[in-house]
Amino acid sequence: MKKFLAFISLLSTALLLTMTAGLFLTTASYAADKVVEKTGDPVKLMGLRDGTPVNQDNPPTASQQERDHAVSDRDFVQQPPLIPHTTQGYQITKNFNKCMDCHAWQKTKESKATKVSVTHFRNREGQELDNISPRRYFCTQCHVPQTDAKPLVNNTFQRARGLQ
Repeated sequence: MKKFLAFISLLSTALLLTMTAGLFLTTASYAADKVVEKTGDPVKLMGLRDGTPVNQDNPPTASQQERDHAVSDRDFVQQPPLIPHTTQGYQITKNFNKCMDCHAWQKTKESKATKVSVTHFRNREGQELDNISPRRYFCTQCHVPQTDAKPLVNNTFQRARGLQ
């Protein structure tokens, strides 16, 4: 009986979500139609692709990863540190991680690189591991190289007050 009630509860939740999504899509479509009625022109949205069709590539923008330099300040609390050197040609696969050639604890004395944080040696449950947690192994999921690229969109972002 409990399984049946759980199934009914799950089914009603799924139905409610489906109805909500349908209502949202209908409302969005209606609003877009009203804009067309008022102006006579469809709404034109400009994305990061600048109108380039999805099946075509945008020409690359000129930017370069910055070469070795001092570590940059962080802009918000809990921001992963930026990588202060180029990572061009670095390989990170399930079997090999080039970053560990310098940042593994046993290699930092010789390389003078920053040690991997102790937080990277904990699993989801907070249990300490002997090696880097698989969910933290692919460094570039969070850490990115510094670059001289211009922002893709204008913004008014300001550093966290405590970090200014």
